[in-house]
Amino acid sequence: MRKRDRDRAERLRLAGGPKPSLRDRAVALAIERGTVRTRDLTDIGVPRCYLASMCEEGLLTRVGYGLYGPGRQAA
Repeated sequence: MRKRDRDRAERLRLAGGPKPSLRDRAVALAIERGTVRTRDLTDIGVPRCYLASMCEEGLLTRVGYGLYGPGRQAA
């Protein structure tokens, strides 16, 4: 194993594990708030191009123009 890989593994271990994915963060925000705007999701780093695929997968539900709620698989 290379040194940089060992260092990365050590940083992840000390930080409490890997960071949540963008999809996980988007779903968590939608569950927490109930309804989120596109702007709320882009503020936490989720690209707008992810939203359509997340709706197709059932992670988010499109409530209205620029509004998303937790999907059927997320709840």
